[in-house]
Amino acid sequence: MIEVQIFGVKKSSDTRKALRFFAERRIKTHFVDLNERAASPGELKRFAQKFGVTPLIDRNSKRYAELGLGAARMGDESWLDKLCLEPMLLTIPLVRWQHRLTIGYAESDWKKWIEEGK
Repeated sequence: MIEVQIFGVKKSSDTRKALRFFAERRIKTHFVDLNERAASPGELKRFAQKFGVTPLIDRNSKRYAELGLGAARMGDESWLDKLCLEPMLLTIPLVRWQHRLTIGYAESDWKKWIEEGK
């Protein structure tokens, strides 16, 4: 049985689309609202180990501009700390099923997961 974990915020259209994608396919989801509970450093490290830290950062987000991070030069560990404290800097949704991970809306990957999980 497939059960996915989705990290995001309810205001994000991509997060809502991800939740709808899995709901339409009757896939159980565990939604973590990043406005209520930040992702743990360990959780973010899993995504960073697979994709690197850069794809996790939403450089087009309003929060990125508000914090004036355009000229910021930080190492990966500093970025991970900042992302834990400021979840609105994350590219969302972050989706996890077993050891598989995606960043952002990744419908084609999710369809493959469902096929593999049958």
